[in-house]
Amino acid sequence: MYEIAIVGAGTAGASAALFTAKAGKKTLLIDNDKGMTKRAWVENHYGIMEISGPELVEIGKKQAEKFGAELVNATVTNLVKTDNGIRLETDNGEYEAGQVIICTGAAVDLAEKAGIRLKEGTEPRIQRVIDVDPDGRTNIEGVWAAGTVAGVSVHTIITAGDGARVAINVISELNGERYVDHDVMPRNN
Repeated sequence: MYEIAIVGAGTAGASAALFTAKAGKKTLLIDNDKGMTKRAWVENHYGIMEISGPELVEIGKKQAEKFGAELVNATVTNLVKTDNGIRLETDNGEYEAGQVIICTGAAVDLAEKAGIRLKEGTEPRIQRVIDVDPDGRTNIEGVWAAGTVAGVSVHTIITAGDGARVAINVISELNGERYVDHDVMPRNN
């Protein structure tokens, strides 16, 4: 049983997993390696002069794994509410988590199958997105969404920030108080 499972390891998902794992939450990151960032060339991501989408995605996965996130290559085919949380059915077995963050980019098929409310998208070529509240919650308890699938801009810097924002909201709810992750540079004496 994972505390938090994240579906999709693009910029939103890997960013969310980085925060949840670094906060000490048992984190599962499930990815099928089909995200739209894998086709991108990025020159507008703060702090990076230029980078290929595949390289950005791989760095994000490594950062999440550094802090203990478990990465599984699979396609999540359904989410089912259980007494203990959410069961994630995949093409490679089943997993269970207390909380789930959906970060599937432009893909809403999983959300639709799971009964998650959708709405019309506002980004070019993004027809439908998951309907979330201001914190990233969906209409199913324990299921959250972040990034493009939750209606934010497709730009990597924005989806990464949204993944972190929703992860912080999930961590805060689990901890019962607002969570802040702010590292301080070591002092040279």
